[in-house]
Amino acid sequence: MDMVNGKTLYGMCAKGDIAKYVLLSGNPWRVDVLAKNLEDPRHIAFSREYNTYTGTYKGVEVTVSSTGIGAPSAAIAMEELYECGMEVAVRMGTNLVLHDEDYGRFLVPIGAMRDESTSAQYAPVSYPAIADAELVEYLSQGVKDNGFEVVNGIVATKDGFYTNCRESKFSLERGIDMFKQIDELRQYGIAAIDMETSALFTIGRLMGIKVASIALATVKENLKEFMYGDIKKANEAVLCKVALDGLVKYAKRGEGV
Repeated sequence: MDMVNGKTLYGMCAKGDIAKYVLLSGNPWRVDVLAKNLEDPRHIAFSREYNTYTGTYKGVEVTVSSTGIGAPSAAIAMEELYECGMEVAVRMGTNLVLHDEDYGRFLVPIGAMRDESTSAQYAPVSYPAIADAELVEYLSQGVKDNGFEVVNGIVATKDGFYTNCRESKFSLERGIDMFKQIDELRQYGIAAIDMETSALFTIGRLMGIKVASIALATVKENLKEFMYGDIKKANEAVLCKVALDGLVKYAKRGEGV
């Protein structure tokens, strides 16, 4: 990859800026919350939707960065962070959950339905989007160690929020049946919907790096119930800690920690 003045094109990161272990947040401002958990955080850059810090957490060097919304921008983040030294990537964020009983739980999926188009630019659609099994195990244990319930299942990654997740004026005018789509996903045993995971799993496996995802179920179908305001902020702060704990548990797995 060609760099501009030694930095990546969009994220503005250079080799040496990025740790081996990376947490990826869709929301760039959630990265600021993540960074508050780090010791001696160094702000690398905030360029477009990519906000990046590197610091240490419980003795492990960690980079926290953002992907923005959707698979195309997440793929750019993967490419540029990989160029700068990333070896382990964990997507942390929120999900639209398809089963009401899972609302408020943490999801650490084992795989994802590739119902977005970006990953098809990297591999044929028959190529599976699978999380790293060992990383899934440690992230799940990190959830349990913090006293929360974890769901290990399959998520579906979609391209269109207002065509696949939430009704809009335009989707109703076009006669798009959001509930029919969601019912079909339930028939496949899908636990939740997001907009990045399958692309991250596919690209990461092709790169030869370890990738997994941890998300808090903050939204029910068509936003019939969702976390917002101070409640959402408080839960996302917990998500940041749980994700960091799980990642560090994986990083220290050979040390009896």
